[in-house]
Amino acid sequence: MATTKKLFSTSRPTSGASMLPWLGIAAIVILADQLTKIVITKLFVHYETMPVTSFFNLVLVYNPGAAFSFLGNAGGWQRWFFTAIGVVAVAVMLQMLRKNPAQRLFCWSLSLIMGGAIGNVIDRIAYGHVIDFLDFHYAGIHFPAFNVADSAICVGVALFVIDELRRVNKS
Repeated sequence: MATTKKLFSTSRPTSGASMLPWLGIAAIVILADQLTKIVITKLFVHYETMPVTSFFNLVLVYNPGAAFSFLGNAGGWQRWFFTAIGVVAVAVMLQMLRKNPAQRLFCWSLSLIMGGAIGNVIDRIAYGHVIDFLDFHYAGIHFPAFNVADSAICVGVALFVIDELRRVNKS
């Protein structure tokens, strides 16, 4: 009977418990993102800026589009389009986490990306736009404002690339 179990066992985990740490990381990102957005919207009015250093400001801006305000003036349909993309991306990442919970760097990257995506989806559903407030600049040139969710996505993508490069170098 023991050999029969081995023949028919799968390498995929059957329990969601091994996903719990990765879901916890995503939840922390979502919480940090939403809390910082609540604080900034309580303390600032739209377009208000507070210099923090010679290269960094806090500013309250709304982004109805995607990264760098892509499709920001598209008339409103982009709200649901980018929400749908976020929901589909999260579903795919959940499946990937379920299948690969032991690949630590890969799962860190997915957790950060997923938490950031959910944070921005919450904004799109609740407000119709994403709340951005981190403004870096140099010599009068401002990088587009962003938020904690965007930061988590960027770090997650960087970790994903590092993980893939490590994987390629091993084979």
